[in-house]
Amino acid sequence: MPSRKAPTVRQRRLGAEMRKMRERTGLSLTEAGAMLSTDRTTVSNIESGRFGVSTERVRTWAEHYGCSDEAYIDALAEMARERINGWWEDYRGEFVGDALDLAELEYHAAGFRSVEIMHIPGLLQTEDYARAVFAETVPPSSPARQRRLLSHRLKRRDVLDRVDQPRCVFLVHEAALRMVYGGSAIARSQLDYLLQQSERDNVVIRAIPFAAGGFPRANSSAQYLYGPVSQLDTVQMDTATGPKFLDAETVLENWRVALNRTEERSLDPEKTRDFIRTIALQV
Repeated sequence: MPSRKAPTVRQRRLGAEMRKMRERTGLSLTEAGAMLSTDRTTVSNIESGRFGVSTERVRTWAEHYGCSDEAYIDALAEMARERINGWWEDYRGEFVGDALDLAELEYHAAGFRSVEIMHIPGLLQTEDYARAVFAETVPPSSPARQRRLLSHRLKRRDVLDRVDQPRCVFLVHEAALRMVYGGSAIARSQLDYLLQQSERDNVVIRAIPFAAGGFPRANSSAQYLYGPVSQLDTVQMDTATGPKFLDAETVLENWRVALNRTEERSLDPEKTRDFIRTIALQV
């Protein structure tokens, strides 16, 4: 089978989960290959995401590895079944892979929970606000590049309108609400848009006021993407060089605790709407 030139983060995740199943049995690559009537190289290439894996093989290997978690196996089999040429592929070759990986993960996520410190969440940005944010990049992007960045950002918002709408909780710090990108008119329009989006059935927006004081991971904006089962959750952190993806079990658990504590210190949705209206009057 031909190897992939650059497996996506989702394809690598499927391989990594296959590796975890093998390692829980204590089998080496060689031992697994012999048991599965293949060779260690094939097992290694599948575990790294360099080779694809069929639904049937996922189920067969899970059975041989003694995995009895049916929901987990079904989720992995569904990942193996995917043959989606998503909208983000139109940007391949123009953007780094991480930006495309984020769009793919959002497309498949059962829900999101994010915390934003200095920017309005990307999925809730207006066109003018996003354009003003991209205008601040260093080094500056060309006009053509900025148009493509903006196109990609706005297309990501469509995930909120999926038929199976994901449930989204956005924790937004007061600093982000008060930052004036592009001038007062654009800032007010952005806040009005937040208020509109907060009325959606699948969207919850909760403000973290300065008065709330400190909270875990206060220096990091991040998005927690829920998979079909908790083992397939992913954390995406913003960094200066682009998104970073984390899925180690301890990391996921720590982020769940951190987000729970942050949410406890945030305003409830109705008080958040009043808070946003107050800030909009001051812009």
